[in-house]
Amino acid sequence: MTEIKSHEFEGFLSNAAKRYRIFIIYGPDRGLVSERATLIAAETTVSLDDPFALIKLDIGDLHNDAGRLIDETNAMGLFGGQRLVWIRGAANEKALIDSLQVIAGNPPDSAFLIVEAGDLKKGSALRKIAEGNRTVVGIPCYADDVRALNSLIDHELANESLRITPAARHMLLELLGGDRIASRNEVRKLALYCSGLGTIDEDHVGDIIGDASAVSADDAVDAILKGDTESFLHATQKITSSKTSIFLVLQGCLRQFQLLDIMRAEMDEKRLAATQVMQTHGRHLHFKRKPIIEKALQTWTAPAISREMNRLQAAIFQSRQRQSIEDSIALQTLLSTTLQAARKN
Repeated sequence: MTEIKSHEFEGFLSNAAKRYRIFIIYGPDRGLVSERATLIAAETTVSLDDPFALIKLDIGDLHNDAGRLIDETNAMGLFGGQRLVWIRGAANEKALIDSLQVIAGNPPDSAFLIVEAGDLKKGSALRKIAEGNRTVVGIPCYADDVRALNSLIDHELANESLRITPAARHMLLELLGGDRIASRNEVRKLALYCSGLGTIDEDHVGDIIGDASAVSADDAVDAILKGDTESFLHATQKITSSKTSIFLVLQGCLRQFQLLDIMRAEMDEKRLAATQVMQTHGRHLHFKRKPIIEKALQTWTAPAISREMNRLQAAIFQSRQRQSIEDSIALQTLLSTTLQAARKN
């Protein structure tokens, strides 16, 4: 079993292509999955601009051609040299699992294989391959903790020779997390805005990133959990009219579902009532929001929460890939979650 923990990844990266040929990168943070896949691809030294050396496939490309992955992995390059087969959007598809088992048993000498997957539960077929073969390395990608976010902030601000006040850092941390690419883009945007100023303060963070909570982000998230479409549309109208990005509400909604996931897991594991879990995990919530969160815990099951987190993660990733329609992606996703909650309530 070879699994690379988050704190081990940087040290692993420099020798990744020398030691392994097959990489399965998975987790709820799709931005981090994509970022690490890109870093590993760069280490293979395969030319990412050469269509004969780089083969990118979506998981749907394998559904009607179960042998394609094996063929692509074992094919010889038109002009020789190493090749890279890169698959995105994987889960536990049978065609993929069957092909990976064959490839893991006899890894290619002239090709690398990178598989990007979403959140894989322990014991899932794809994760078993990553954990059960010495020729395969598994790289789980979970949402950044405070230490990782601080490191990200320090790295990006150092590139612009910027410092940040403790209060501004705290404010910035509250607005980040959930998706690595989204977090990095927000910090880069802040650094560009403050380039040459020397020190970033709270006003700078508020100006460029915006604090959606000050303009009804909590109201929007609460309306989503209640399934109240009218209140949701009213809250988002206030947000957009204040020229604050609706993307920040999408992030806030993801954080709320991540908290629900933790609380619901404890409810199921310890057979506790929602009110009991709220006493420990809900202490920091405003008293007006507690009944809404408690009701959500009673109506959303653990699998439903997990599915909704994956949808929100996917929307965050898509909005960063297609920033021209970022607001449309966010609104459509959040409205869909609101309707899901309405049905459950």
